[in-house]
Amino acid sequence: MTEIHQPVAAADPVQAEATPGAPASAAPAPASRPATGGASDTSPDRPWWLGSPSDRTALLIWLFWHVATYIYMVLAAPRRTDAPLLDRLTPWDSDNFIAIAQYGYDGSPGMTDAPKLAAFFPGLPLLLRYLHVFVSDWSLAIVLVSLVASAVVAVALSRLSESFKEGTGTWTVLAFFLSPFAVFMLAGYSEAPFLALAIPAWLLARRGRWEAAAVCAAFASSIRVSGLFLLAGLVVQFLVADNGLRGKGWRTAPWLALPAVPVLAYMGYLWTRTGDLLAWKHAEADYWGRFAEWPWQVFVNTWNRSLEESVLRTSYREEILAALVLAALVVWQAVGRRWGNLAYLAPQAVALLAMSSFYMSVGRASLLWWPLYLSIGITGARRRWVFMAYLAVAAPVMAINVGNFTTGAWVG
Repeated sequence: MTEIHQPVAAADPVQAEATPGAPASAAPAPASRPATGGASDTSPDRPWWLGSPSDRTALLIWLFWHVATYIYMVLAAPRRTDAPLLDRLTPWDSDNFIAIAQYGYDGSPGMTDAPKLAAFFPGLPLLLRYLHVFVSDWSLAIVLVSLVASAVVAVALSRLSESFKEGTGTWTVLAFFLSPFAVFMLAGYSEAPFLALAIPAWLLARRGRWEAAAVCAAFASSIRVSGLFLLAGLVVQFLVADNGLRGKGWRTAPWLALPAVPVLAYMGYLWTRTGDLLAWKHAEADYWGRFAEWPWQVFVNTWNRSLEESVLRTSYREEILAALVLAALVVWQAVGRRWGNLAYLAPQAVALLAMSSFYMSVGRASLLWWPLYLSIGITGARRRWVFMAYLAVAAPVMAINVGNFTTGAWVG
């Protein structure tokens, strides 16, 4: 796979691994490794279900990050909110997912803005409906989904990083969970379950298991339309990787159409309900102002909103900064000829920076840019000052956003 270029001398084996067309076999072999880290651990005195040391470290980061954020939620509440804990984790989009799970796309009785529910893909509501058999409280159910899914994200992201450079998984997972908008790994939103499927799909593709990758990506597509961006990345990666088309041949290629099936099925469902295949997109335009504008006009609109709406000033400026990071990330992938990453990220840049009248949820979408966190983790493992500089900026913003979001202020 061709996704990460470690900034080291050309003689470094990781640099060779990351060049375009490098075979999956160039990744570190799953042999026994020292207890300091690695993608696998074959020690006979450890049960397989305990995972590798890097897996366990990733889960410890996940656990203690949750402990820390819950403590911060408690500390942030006085004089700002008296809302119950679950209510603070399930505002806005969470209510919409729960409404679909409970009542379908007609919404709750008397819901006047029910047409907006078409903007939300059915994967997460369907999961909530099945989980409701065991967990009667809808808010608790959606928070539990994010809790479990974020644990999967931690392990999968660590393994993906380790597959590029042994010993980097911990750094990458830390970079992710301390990112400015990591609060959405805590809340009842769709980012955690999407990533819990998308990152394993990318890892499976890296290992040449394209059929399994396509299945994971298909489930991810049922949760967010971002699954189509994932599909684009997988298709390009299949074409350029030695363990893709050159190694597997065209017989594997049809599997890569699978992630498009849930999106097409949902569009068909909307057609039967509304006569509009793109009802989800039109709902986004009608209720959230997501319609095409020139990119420079989108920037100007967002900046003007930051001046005119003092309550959301910080949020809009965070959105602008996130947009700049995305633009720079896309350029970096293009310059580095990381074609799979580029195919995944470039459509997101178009959707977020040119298909909305102002920047909305760009910060939250930054959680989906795992090439960013891989780059920070892999570079930071070698150059600790880079990682410390990142934490000095990202971690305080993350803490502030946790406090703001869980006390009723919008972020991301």
